Amino acid sequence: MARRVYHVWKGRNIFFCKGRLIFGPDAKSLIITLLLILVPVVIFCTNVARNLLHEFPTSNTGYVILVVTILFTIYVLVLLFLTSARDPGIVPRNLHPPEEEICYDPSTSVDVGGRHTPTPRLPRTKEVTVNGFSVKVKYCDTCMIYRPPRCSHCSVCDNCVERFDHHCPWVGQCIGLRNYRYFFLFVSSSALLCIFIFSMSALNVKFLMDDYGSPWKAMKESPASVILIVYSFIFLWFVGGLTCFHLYLIGRNQTTYENFRYGAANRHNVYDQGCLRNFLEVFCTKTNPSRNNFQAYVQEEMPMRITREVKIDDSEGDSRTKVQDNLEIDNDLLKISQRRDAVEAVNS
Repeated sequence: MARRVYHVWKGRNIFFCKGRLIFGPDAKSLIITLLLILVPVVIFCTNVARNLLHEFPTSNTGYVILVVTILFTIYVLVLLFLTSARDPGIVPRNLHPPEEEICYDPSTSVDVGGRHTPTPRLPRTKEVTVNGFSVKVKYCDTCMIYRPPRCSHCSVCDNCVERFDHHCPWVGQCIGLRNYRYFFLFVSSSALLCIFIFSMSALNVKFLMDDYGSPWKAMKESPASVILIVYSFIFLWFVGGLTCFHLYLIGRNQTTYENFRYGAANRHNVYDQGCLRNFLEVFCTKTNPSRNNFQAYVQEEMPMRITREVKIDDSEGDSRTKVQDNLEIDNDLLKISQRRDAVEAVNS
């Protein structure tokens, strides 16, 4: 039976729906995130919103509050799904190291047939041009690629991700080029949902205070409102602070990874195009299609050989015939395999 790409994927991702949905290895944490959203919303709808229906008997305000709560919660859950269940911008791995980058270092040589031959190696970094500035990119031993600018290898998912921001355990996925927009909208919408539930719960307590004449009696009458006020206030600090932090990062065109690595006072941010253009880049540019087709069938490849001809002169000055030096490069993720073919001596 032919295997598909997601069957043999070397990252730690979890796939569903025949590779159409891709999650991180900690996708189970989504259950906690869902409970943190759904439980307070259910409590709000079954207790607070139901009481508000009776406070507005002559209008549809109570029903509007209930409908807005349900629709806004669905919107937040959809954003969570779009953040967690899609390719964040994974750079495809190479089966072999890039041939065009291989060079031979004469300072480190291997004895073959009594003679010293250069050892093949890959430069650890190379320079590329971004917005007119020279930027160094690193070689990834695991993916066997030179990472694109702003790309980093996630140790949790074991993938190189374009415009890597961070790995978020709350959504169980890396945050990168293709899902950062949805991540920010999810966080900011969660903050607005906290504000809405906090306000409506406080409004319910006020109505009860007017009916019972005492805040203590009002809180005793509706403990769910008090719990929701405290709950929303605490989580608003978390998602609200995260929203403000990412607004700051978007304005500077900086990722969380870059901010923690280079600091906020990075004067050499070659990606900063000005605040307005930075926001337009995040929210108004088209999302690039995934560079991976996880549903495609795997094509078996033969081991690749690099053949190099070496001409060796003996001590008497007579030229010997050319000898092939075969390098076998297998699927070893850490380095190029050592030479296995010895140079055969030919009659003088």
